[in-house]
This record gives sequence, C-alpha cells and structure tokens, in this order.
Amino acid sequence: MSTLEIKDLHVSIETENGPKEILKGVSLTVNTGETHAIMGPNGSGKSTLAATIAGHPRYEVTSGSITLDGEDVLEMDVDERARAGLFLAMQYPVEIPGVTMTNFLRTAKTAIDGEAPSLRHWSKDVKSAMEALKINPEFANRNVNEGFSGGEKKRVEILQLELFKPKFAVLDETDSGLDVDALRVVSEGVNRAQEQNQMGTLLITHYTRILRYIKPDYVHVFVDGQVAESGGPELADRLENEGYVRFETATAGA
Repeated sequence: MSTLEIKDLHVSIETENGPKEILKGVSLTVNTGETHAIMGPNGSGKSTLAATIAGHPRYEVTSGSITLDGEDVLEMDVDERARAGLFLAMQYPVEIPGVTMTNFLRTAKTAIDGEAPSLRHWSKDVKSAMEALKINPEFANRNVNEGFSGGEKKRVEILQLELFKPKFAVLDETDSGLDVDALRVVSEGVNRAQEQNQMGTLLITHYTRILRYIKPDYVHVFVDGQVAESGGPELADRLENEGYVRFETATAGA
C-alpha cells in the first residue's frame, strides 16, 4: 500500500494586489485503492490543490507538506512527481501542436518507467485502451488534443491514466463538459485503472453525477480553502439535496 499525505497545506498565488492565500491548512490522507471525492463551491480551492500536487509553478506553498510514501513531493520537479506515481487529469487539457498522440504516449511512458515499452505489446495496449474508451483509432496519428472536442480531450486524459498506471490520480473536474454517454465511458476507464492497479484517486468535482459511476469511499467538502466537513458517500447525497448553503452561511457568520 502507498500513501499520499497532505498536512496543514497553505498555498498562495501572486496577484496584482500582492500574495493571496488560497489553501488555508488542508490535511488529507489518501491510500492506494481508495477514492476520495473533493467537492465544494467555485473558488473554494479544489483546483488549487490539484495544481499544487502536480507542481504548477504559479502556486507557492507557504507552509505544510505533501509526501508520497514518506518522500517530500514538494522537493520534486514535475517530471519526478510523475515518475514517483502521481498523475493529473487537467480540467482544461492543452493542445500540443506538432506532436502526434502515438509519439506522445510512448515517449511519456518511456520517461515514466525509465525504459521504452516493448513496441508489440505497447501497440496492443494502446489499441485496446482506445477501443474501450471509444476513441477513434485515427486519433493516434493526430496531434495531441488538436481539434479535439472537450469530451474527446477528457477521454484522452483517461487513456493516459490507463496506460501510465500511476499510484495516485488527481482528476480535476474530469466530468466537466461531458454528456451522459461520455461521462459513463470516462468513469468506466477510471474504474478499470483502479481495479487493475489499486490506484488511489482524488476526484475533484462540483456535482454528484460522476459519483453515480465512480463510487467514493470518502467525501470532503472544501469551503474557503479548508476542509469544512468529511464523511462517507452519504455526504455527497446530502450535498445533492442541500447544496453548499449551510457551509457558506457558516463562513459568512464567522
């Protein structure tokens, strides 16, 4: 079992008016095989947490720690974090002109594992994963995400997830912009990765609809850069019925 541990994490960004604190003491522990859903209103710090774990340079950690099996993640470069077993599925996947999907996937897999995969087995794995995610095989020869729809980009993110086999996946609003069919296909891909690799998952979302397909073990509510409440799947059901009003009211009162 591997463990991703976040302790009393404080994170700021630089604005035109000076530093602004976004995360104000977040603590979470995620083990492999577990799914943790992070929910909360806009601006509560959910995506900041994802970007900080991945190593985005915009976000400055002012105190606290992130460790993976005791190793200091904050001291790792972005590529080192990937090799250590961390994966980020971005809310807005970027296009990479001039780099084909085929070249990107094999180059990234080689960088993560430290050796190139067997071409025969790799081609079979890519083809199988693309079929399962209902990705047009012609996309393998197209530039990464270039001209792809929002749903196609999200499927490509999960294609990477299945092929790279990380210890922990941070899924930043993977359900955003997906229709019902695409949501089901993407969710099935996440579930396959969890079952095959005992992956730990940090699932960031506004809505409970993806939780009908990816069942969380734990649900955490982010409000104003902090974990306001944690619980089991029943907490997501309560949020579906009540929204975040009670948390926002409490914050305003404080």
